[in-house]
Amino acid sequence: MTLDAADAISPLGVLPLAGPTCIHLPLNVSPQDLARYAVGLANARGGTVLVGVDVLDLPAAERDAGELHPLMVTHAIFELSGGRLTVNVQHHRLPGGARVLAVFVPQAPYVLAAPDGSVIAWDGAHLVPVTPSEAEPVADQDFTAVVPPDASLADLDPSEVARLRALGRRASASNLPDLDFLQELGLLVPSGGALRPTLAAILLAGTPAALRAHVPQSEVCFYHHQNSDVEFQFREDLLRPIPALLTRLAELIQARNRFTPVQVGLFRIEVWDQDEAVYREALLNALTHRDYTLRDAVHVHHFPDRLEIMNPGGLPGGITPGNILRHQPKRRNPLLAEVLARLGLVERAGVGVDKMYSLMLRHGKEPPEFTTYPDSVTLALHSPGFDAEFVRFVARKQEEMQTLSLDVLIVLSLLAREGEATRAALARALQLPEDRTPRLLRGMEDHALIVKAGVGRGIAYILTDEVRRALGRERPTHSAPQQTAAPQTPEPPLAVLAESPGERPRPEWTAPERTRPESGAPGLPEVGVQPVKVRPAADRVEGTQTDQPAATQAQAQAQGQAQAVEQPPVPAGPSRRKARSAAREPRDTSGPSAAEIRAIALALARERGRVRNVDLREACDLSTQQAWRTLRRLVQDDLLRKLGTGTRDAAYELRH
Repeated sequence: MTLDAADAISPLGVLPLAGPTCIHLPLNVSPQDLARYAVGLANARGGTVLVGVDVLDLPAAERDAGELHPLMVTHAIFELSGGRLTVNVQHHRLPGGARVLAVFVPQAPYVLAAPDGSVIAWDGAHLVPVTPSEAEPVADQDFTAVVPPDASLADLDPSEVARLRALGRRASASNLPDLDFLQELGLLVPSGGALRPTLAAILLAGTPAALRAHVPQSEVCFYHHQNSDVEFQFREDLLRPIPALLTRLAELIQARNRFTPVQVGLFRIEVWDQDEAVYREALLNALTHRDYTLRDAVHVHHFPDRLEIMNPGGLPGGITPGNILRHQPKRRNPLLAEVLARLGLVERAGVGVDKMYSLMLRHGKEPPEFTTYPDSVTLALHSPGFDAEFVRFVARKQEEMQTLSLDVLIVLSLLAREGEATRAALARALQLPEDRTPRLLRGMEDHALIVKAGVGRGIAYILTDEVRRALGRERPTHSAPQQTAAPQTPEPPLAVLAESPGERPRPEWTAPERTRPESGAPGLPEVGVQPVKVRPAADRVEGTQTDQPAATQAQAQAQGQAQAVEQPPVPAGPSRRKARSAAREPRDTSGPSAAEIRAIALALARERGRVRNVDLREACDLSTQQAWRTLRRLVQDDLLRKLGTGTRDAAYELRH
């Protein structure tokens, strides 16, 4: 029996002839050869591979392609292509009773290598080598714009199309009929003499069967954790169109979300543990810019103190956590991103990350934390409490100054948390070159938000007295230039501090007595540094100095070094203003300084090979957030390297 193009292979189609988009292979083709042809077709324009066409010429075929299981073929091609090519495999029964295997191959978004390492493409008759110049245009193609060869209008769910139309009421195409509406958005394109949906259309409005067949990797796995452990108490796997995904994920997060009211005058601001506008933007970024050529799903972990979104595919080329606020936006899936922008779900200008930063800082929280890996990126939205006074201050300033830019919020938030920061540290937080920060900082000085402190290389920026009072902050280490040094007063006993309401007892630290350095300037006494006495934590055995852990020894050494750095000699005959700026006020002696904590963290990493958040907490009696902040800064300063994710599972090792 011989079939020609007029013989139907199914009620919906015919057996296509071999050509640019179709390859005929015999039944006994090896898995390696089948994978080679599939890769070659993907590197060209995509199409169909028919296996078992040769048995149709036999008078009575004793066997046909029905013996080949689709899952075995899908698995073989996926493995032999290095996990980069996903195909859809189906059996088709012909009128004579025999079956052929149809392998539907999408066009690859970038050039793939065959199992033997060669780079080949199907030219319509043969597999031919691909030159680099020919490969470049294929690498830039949009995977979500691919039209699966076997896709049809039946793959779209009318109710999901209606949901899209409801989202895009303001779009110019919202009044068009369904097919015209989808065509106007670029989700339906003519292919093979009919309108067929793109992968973007299936991602946005596909049926469950279409999602499983064409993009099973679009699944999102949600986990809820009752504490910071890796063990989860609830899990739900979601394979739905993107708008339906967002709705369900919001329901899952809000069911375990809490808010705290903050009164600002006659108005009340609700500060949620996880702000819906923030996590919605984070989820949209993950679903819009993930790498859909990877088989991995998006994972969302909801912890009591943070929300983590793990996204397949690293950040697009050139973008890093250190420049994500400033880098030109890059879209990994242009068609999908454009449709979501036209529907009003995402911003065309690529300001989603800016929006997340701004909202979190306005609500007195730390900015989002991005952690990148070669083939994935994790976004952590931390919520271990918030600064209510900062929320009130920003709300009042917003009315007074009309607007507070994101850059101003970054500087204010950093100084509110750290007390002071150098221009270099502020430039890192702003993700700007240091020489581009003076205009911003001068403007904030003119508005009496910040002021310089210190002299020479010790110049830092601090909040003004007015801002500090509004935030309920104590004066930082540096004193403002316009103020004289206040006389030193003894700190209250730790026992009194521990008995105060809301105070938690801390280990005893006997801090050195500090006086002014000898400089030849009148009225400045000599330096006197007393030995540092550190009482080990309760769970340690107190021993001799040589028996103490390296972290404890480093702590004592760091205190002495920190004093030498923080109190440089004042040059002979300095101006009165510089002498006042160089003056230091006594530090809080209820615990180790920031420099000492950094030294302890580095010592623990050197002694044990790596340091964790819990190690630093126990060594210095810190909160989880304080330890995480110190470790993050050491990573930013290229002194430590982060391994793992989160605050509990992550470990940090020295950079060599």
